[in-house]
Amino acid sequence: MRAWENYIRKVVPYVPGEQPKIADVIKLNTNENPYPPSPKAVEASEHFDYDRLRLYPDPEASLLVEAIADRYALDKNQVFVGVGSDDVIAMAFMTFFNSELPILFPDVSYSFYSVWADLFRIPYKKVELDEEFNIVPESFNVPNGGIIFPNPNAPTSVYLGLDKVEEIIKNNQDSVVMVDEAYIDFGGKSAYELINKYDNLLVIQTYSKSRSMAGMRIGFAMGNAKLIKALNDVKFSYNSYTMNETSLVYGSEAMKDEEYFKECVDKIIATREQAKEKLTALGFTYPDSKANFIFAKHERVQASVIFEELKKRNIFVRYFKQPRIDNYLRITVGTDAQMDKLFEALEEIISNN
Repeated sequence: MRAWENYIRKVVPYVPGEQPKIADVIKLNTNENPYPPSPKAVEASEHFDYDRLRLYPDPEASLLVEAIADRYALDKNQVFVGVGSDDVIAMAFMTFFNSELPILFPDVSYSFYSVWADLFRIPYKKVELDEEFNIVPESFNVPNGGIIFPNPNAPTSVYLGLDKVEEIIKNNQDSVVMVDEAYIDFGGKSAYELINKYDNLLVIQTYSKSRSMAGMRIGFAMGNAKLIKALNDVKFSYNSYTMNETSLVYGSEAMKDEEYFKECVDKIIATREQAKEKLTALGFTYPDSKANFIFAKHERVQASVIFEELKKRNIFVRYFKQPRIDNYLRITVGTDAQMDKLFEALEEIISNN
């Protein structure tokens, strides 16, 4: 081994969902929205002045911050934006999780949390979910250096009621509590309404799911002004120009289009509820999803078998070979037509196994 190799930071990286490079696939493995972005964002792209790309974007991302603040009835100093919610969460880890005490997050949860903790040398402890994958609020009532959990949880799709979310925040006011709400628009009540009540609360959302803009990479955090200033101080010490000009313009227009946003969310919810009935008829069980995906296992056929058989048919879902969940499939809710093809394939696979 060369001497310089001793100084390389070694981590086990996060593995994202497969991005197939073949045509004509049904892609239900990364929880993307099956519908196009807001027409207002598309219109903004058609009138965009591309000469602006030779200039640095606004480091304060004012256009986007103000659109988000207006939508959520917040002051602009209560909003932080970043390159997808992953960037926002990573920045928040660096900013707030600097105690010698371990941070806490669920044992079945977004697997990037442990990757960031390892990358930034943050001690952590996984808090066990109950047998039905519910977060148990009192499990977080231990000394800690911070808390993060998704709501609804991923990959389980289970939603924690706002009263229980508040219980966790209220009982941990010496730590920053982050609620990762990537899927909140599909059936839950956001914790952002608690921001003015608890100064230790940071609520994180994304454009990648309910706003059909995963390819644009826009995420944001909402919290009290002191938390947001601390995040910006770290951001400006790391990379001042995190948001590109197109993201600022398209993202601000998409945030204003409430009618289209609700229309797409309602369609996904309706398809999800129909999908639950069809999965039940095929012999699947699942937690009651409040996200844009369903976390299901079959009564007889192993998840790994179904996963591989679906891939042979160019249908991609997500399989996690991890303790407690290695017999589950995470199935993104697609269009009605995509889901019909999925169910046809599942019926064939199950009957042959």
